[in-house]
Amino acid sequence: MTLNVLCLTSLPSEIKDQIKAINPSINLKMAPGWFDDEIRDSWPKFTCDRYLTSNSKGLSSKAERDELMTWSNIMLVGFPFPLDIKARSPNLKWVHQRPAGSSNMLRGDLWKSDIIVTSSRGYAHNLPIAEYTLAGMLHFAKGINISKLEKENNKFEASKYQPVQLSGKTICIIGAGGIGKKVGRLCAAVGMKVIGTRRKSDDVSDDFDEIYKPEELLKILPESDYVAVCCQWTPETEKLISYEAFGAMKRDAVIVNIARGEIIDEEALVRALNENKLRGAVLDVYRGEFERMPDPRLWNDNRVLITPHISAGSDINSHKGNDLFIKNLKKYVKGVQLENIINWELGY
Repeated sequence: MTLNVLCLTSLPSEIKDQIKAINPSINLKMAPGWFDDEIRDSWPKFTCDRYLTSNSKGLSSKAERDELMTWSNIMLVGFPFPLDIKARSPNLKWVHQRPAGSSNMLRGDLWKSDIIVTSSRGYAHNLPIAEYTLAGMLHFAKGINISKLEKENNKFEASKYQPVQLSGKTICIIGAGGIGKKVGRLCAAVGMKVIGTRRKSDDVSDDFDEIYKPEELLKILPESDYVAVCCQWTPETEKLISYEAFGAMKRDAVIVNIARGEIIDEEALVRALNENKLRGAVLDVYRGEFERMPDPRLWNDNRVLITPHISAGSDINSHKGNDLFIKNLKKYVKGVQLENIINWELGY
């Protein structure tokens, strides 16, 4: 049996060698950038400008790309990706997407299809994202956001900083999975009480003082000084952080979202800020982030720190998505169940 593996994203040479070494039946073809012109025609310009190489137009003809799609049995993709993969790939059995967020696949014809799709959930840049979360918390805990106002007014106002200590405070981590566990580890290390929610309470580290079911969120928010949103975006978590949730939080709480913007009801967030319920909000994601700039009401509020989905960035490449693909490819060759298959009903 021959296994044709098509890779639409760049890979280090050592990873390519590992893929080829798994089994002599594996044929690997690299095609990063080949589909960029199609992607530019089918994805929002905002997404393409942000994620594609500047002025890239594709490195092949449509006929050559169709031939590749027909040839492939297994595909490794990044983001963004061609939206008609299933329609053009009659021999395709399995797609692995290197990003961790399953909601990336909502666009395109793979969602709820009969093609096996796996994600890198739990294998992404978990530690850099956790460091970003802690940095965002400290940004508001120490009143660093006040510095920008001082610079604009050309006047120091030390009394406005009102710094607080993280040690002894409580953080609620919504989604104590791969990223959430790393956030918990760092927060526990600075002396915080760590509580969180998780669908399954098994496989949670000792860094957590308590784990609750997702439906108990409103019960635990009143004891939370900080809230970190680390869960997957699914129909169940759409606008999970509602006005009711903001109302349940401690006054002057800080919320950090490194998951997906759709998990926070942004109208409720604006209302909570207008009512001075929050000390700050750290948003590495926002609703519509792949299509447009943030809501000006949030973008222009000094109590809101917005960054362009960079929390995973680091000088050290800790992404294990390629490692998971190799691990799963070995399983696929042996006919063993793959890890991290997206459950279309759960949404991750």
